Amino acid sequence: MTETTETTETTAAGARSRLAPASLRGRVRLAVVGLLAVLLVLLFVAVDVALKARLDADLRTRLTDRVALAEQLSGSLDPDQLVQQLQGDDVLAEVCDGDTGYCASTRVGPTPPGAQSPPAAVQRPGDQEGPASQQLRTYGDSLFLVADLKGGERLTLRVDASTVSDTLSRLVVLEVVGGLAALALAWFALGRVVGAALRPLDDMTTLARGIASGDRGRRLGSGRPDTELGRNAQAFDAMLDELESAVATAERAQDQMRAFLSDASHELRTPLAGLQASAENLLRADPGRLDRERSLAAMVRESTRASRLVADLLTAARLAEGVQLELGEVDLAVLARHEVERQELLAPSVAWTAVVDDGAAAVVRADGVRVGQVLTNLLDNARRATPSGGAVEVRVSPGPSGVVLEVRDTGPGIPEADRERVFERFVRLDAARDRRSGGSGLGLAISRAIARAHGGDLVAVDPGAPTAGGGPGAVLRLTLPRTPA
Repeated sequence: MTETTETTETTAAGARSRLAPASLRGRVRLAVVGLLAVLLVLLFVAVDVALKARLDADLRTRLTDRVALAEQLSGSLDPDQLVQQLQGDDVLAEVCDGDTGYCASTRVGPTPPGAQSPPAAVQRPGDQEGPASQQLRTYGDSLFLVADLKGGERLTLRVDASTVSDTLSRLVVLEVVGGLAALALAWFALGRVVGAALRPLDDMTTLARGIASGDRGRRLGSGRPDTELGRNAQAFDAMLDELESAVATAERAQDQMRAFLSDASHELRTPLAGLQASAENLLRADPGRLDRERSLAAMVRESTRASRLVADLLTAARLAEGVQLELGEVDLAVLARHEVERQELLAPSVAWTAVVDDGAAAVVRADGVRVGQVLTNLLDNARRATPSGGAVEVRVSPGPSGVVLEVRDTGPGIPEADRERVFERFVRLDAARDRRSGGSGLGLAISRAIARAHGGDLVAVDPGAPTAGGGPGAVLRLTLPRTPA
């Protein structure tokens, strides 16, 4: 039983879906015409009811007016004269003298027997029970009013009520014909009106198809913000802008990933080739003890270089995904002095200086390991760029919103056009920063990512006047806020 009911409901739903127009334009036209038809039916019914009540009241008014006239003329006119005064306007009258029994009447067409007292007249809705001297009754298509006059006469008035039904029938025919004509006209007019109103949807469809075919620069336009379709068009354009921006960002990220993989493969190829060459030399040539030690040393050197490169690649990838910072109190002045002492051991031919401005509050809330990694990268970069006899200065000073740490060297410097490019991955500007010096080209990119993860930044700034120790020099400025964002 349940399966039969579900099948019946599914069949009925399918029939309704087949009968309903498929397009929005057709559904809107059908809904509006249906609503208009309902309103017309309600209007016509109200008009018919009101008109019938008005016509019935008019018939009763004719009869009551003639009763009032007969009351005025009773006693002064004989029955024949009184009938002549009362007839007309589709009203038939009969006056019977109560003393003599003589009746004078005007008849047009058949009258019911016993017109003096309508036999068994049926009281219908709308009939009125008047005073004892007047009785209003309906018989067939006629309306009777029987009244006893003050002169002793008995007055019977009759009016044909079929005119009311004939008038209403003609009105119904006119309403049906006029209503159908109005609905047909509304159907065709709505086709144009709805088409014009829904034209923005057609424009959206055309635009979407154009975008799907490759024309991504097209837009609907601003539209009117005070209309639903205008706001829809604005939202559609905003969505297209966001999609286009997302696609462009994805394409740039994909290009960067391809370039990154290409550069990483190229960087790893050199140490792997060195390892392969040393291993093949050991296997094939069977060198002496000295040459074997040199090959083993080369293998250790190249493997160390490859390990450092892989570690830098992993660090760069993790920073791109978002680094988790272990925050604590970090004194940049103490960190700078310790790193300078370490660099003095690595490069004793370079003059290393750590300067802390008087009164500088160098304590920040940061990840000490990550900030130390940044400072190590900056000083390693300065050491490789500074020739023997040069100088490197590390200065810690207060900044507008935190602490500033600058590393200044006396190397060849960074051209103004390359001061932003040096923070890209695998970028080396000169021979002092080539692969043979041990740099991977990722140090500055990693350092900037760490600085920005703390809410700060790392930039290359104008060094000012040429230094006395050699070249124009380079200045890398690290800025850290006291409280990271």
